[in-house]
Amino acid sequence: MSAGPGPAAITIPPERPGRAAPPDLAERRGQMQAAVDAGTWKTARPPVETSLHGARTLRFRPAAAPRGYMLQLHGGGFRIGRPEFESLFAEALVDRCGIEVIVPQYRLAPEGPFPAGLNDAWAALEAVAAEAGDAPLILGGDSAGGGLAAGLAVLAAARGGPRIDALVLLSPWLDLTVSAPAYAENAGDPMFSRESAEVAAELYLQGFDPTHPLASPLLAPIAAYPPTLISVGTGEVLRDDALRFHAKLLAAGVDSRLSAIAGMDHVAVVRGMDLPGSRETFEAVAAFVEERLG
Repeated sequence: MSAGPGPAAITIPPERPGRAAPPDLAERRGQMQAAVDAGTWKTARPPVETSLHGARTLRFRPAAAPRGYMLQLHGGGFRIGRPEFESLFAEALVDRCGIEVIVPQYRLAPEGPFPAGLNDAWAALEAVAAEAGDAPLILGGDSAGGGLAAGLAVLAAARGGPRIDALVLLSPWLDLTVSAPAYAENAGDPMFSRESAEVAAELYLQGFDPTHPLASPLLAPIAAYPPTLISVGTGEVLRDDALRFHAKLLAAGVDSRLSAIAGMDHVAVVRGMDLPGSRETFEAVAAFVEERLG
């Protein structure tokens, strides 16, 4: 692994035109919309739908004034995801910790290849940071959203802000080279395979260098970085991304916590609290958030 650019040299590359979604992807998106319409991710209290820097956004608010804010970036392999995916997890965290969880939509591939989604996430981070003021600000994401969140923290360190008080990464996809041993060792991962990762990475990168530090934050230089909690199932193909990033953060002197659970599927805590490992993961996240809230 090369040293790569120093933190101060990291910049977002120019946006590029994308291409139309293939028919199978368009069909999957339609299925996701149908699931949303059917109430698959319906919460006890409906979120407030707003616009954040021009992007459709769901806000999950506590009954009282929020103790802090969390910007949560949804997963979906950079190509499918919707803010509704985070609804159940967000509501549970609001109820437990009294924070406001904000979930924006970012542009998806292949219509919006890298760095379109990253630019949208950065704009959302700046907007939420301005709104939060001195209140605690936590940045989170799952799967592809975890990769975006990790990239934002790298970029914020390089730019000297916005301030991020903590990072929560749930089964994060941090290395788009799709080369870790876990892709072979955990080939039975029912949620995310090597083939899925390769297809998603191609749609997202469209020929761009997968080793760019904002595309693959695992390969980024780490100087300043917020306290971080990383969650992963040990049977996931993304296991090595999580373990290696945790080790890299520790080596850089960052306060990093790892929750690695056997038998837990990809982003289980986002998909349902009744899934194996979900409750344990949620308790780890809630305790970490409470610690950050002080």
